[in-house]
Amino acid sequence: MFAGTYTALVTPFHKGRVDEGAYKKLIYDQVRGGVDGIVPVGTTGESPSLGFDEHIWVIELAVQAAKGRVKILAGTGANSTTEAIHLTRAAEAAGVDGSLQVAPYYNKPSQEGLFQHFKKIARATRLPIILYSIPGRCNIAIEVPTVQRLAKACKNIVGIKEAGGDADRVSRLRAALGQRFTILSGDDALTLPFMAVGAEGVISVASNIIPRQIAKMVNAFATGNSAAALRLHQKYYPMFKDLFIETNPVPAKAALAMQGKCTEEYRLPLCKMSASNRAQLAKTLKACGVLKK
Repeated sequence: MFAGTYTALVTPFHKGRVDEGAYKKLIYDQVRGGVDGIVPVGTTGESPSLGFDEHIWVIELAVQAAKGRVKILAGTGANSTTEAIHLTRAAEAAGVDGSLQVAPYYNKPSQEGLFQHFKKIARATRLPIILYSIPGRCNIAIEVPTVQRLAKACKNIVGIKEAGGDADRVSRLRAALGQRFTILSGDDALTLPFMAVGAEGVISVASNIIPRQIAKMVNAFATGNSAAALRLHQKYYPMFKDLFIETNPVPAKAALAMQGKCTEEYRLPLCKMSASNRAQLAKTLKACGVLKK
């Protein structure tokens, strides 16, 4: 259902407010770039720094700007089950195609707690749900047996964004969940390795900057042209790495600012990159042909 390239879209700001004009232009760029969908207000969209009303409004804005040309997989997860349900129902009312549900952060629930959390959310909506396991940020993983239990108990839990950096886990997920369950890479640098063992695409940060190239890479591998996919991976691999030289989405937004597509503005506690890291990122973007030398 959600195979392909999905862009974890940044949320542009101007003087402390969401920049509606810049946001719409970013979405138009994604549509023209041939991605399969966008993910508003995920981690890359600085969701922890948005208020409830802002969060919902950004989702509504994404739906309006996309006009059905790409799928909308809205980030509506939270470490409060009640909050996640509230955001998910609002996203459903806005007309999104699915919901991305991150593992509850900070609380550190047990696997049974994770199961109950996601089950309650799934039963509160008709939206298809993609789970999001990212232990580096949440300090817990959604373990494979838990994913299997959830998929069996909730027919609208249809996939997972896998951001644990472990290709073996992708193999275990595919073996446990079968072919109908969608697995997406959560790391640009691991998209091809993950696809080689059963993933079907990526929720990408790099596609904020190069949507067409990421979509081409994923499509090439999916259609059997692994050589073309590898060439694209190798060309842009330095950028994949340097987009995480500081905490995401700081480098991604800096790269977009270098392209003139948004301001280099963040919500605290995120702040601008160090001068040395920004210079390193600019050098890499030029080497990859993304910026003019």
